[in-house]
Amino acid sequence: QVQLVESGGGLVQAGESLRLSCVASGSIFRINVVGWYRQAPEKQRELVANIISGGSTNYADSVKGRFTISRDNAKNTVYLQMNSLKPEDTAVYYCQTNVQFSVMGSSFSYWGQGTQVTVSS
Repeated sequence: QVQLVESGGGLVQAGESLRLSCVASGSIFRINVVGWYRQAPEKQRELVANIISGGSTNYADSVKGRFTISRDNAKNTVYLQMNSLKPEDTAVYYCQTNVQFSVMGSSFSYWGQGTQVTVSS
């Protein structure tokens, strides 16, 4: 079992910055993918950014150039640095990961509980 604990959300004004953190705990052999999704009211959950195990990253077009995802393997932590925030970035942000518990094991998906980010205009 894996637990993901997010922190760093809050209320900011447009143009300001926030940094989200997500700490993974559990007997994880390998983290294959880790990233952030968001869900605004009455909208579908969407990928914001993720990191694949080899280190490559993916970003939603709407956040490219403003958000940066990074990972500290020693701390099993992933960060999302969000700069130049816009009101349309307002959403609940969820940490998500696909992990293996052994070298030949299947990959399992886990989600955090979410952290609210609100950007006022």
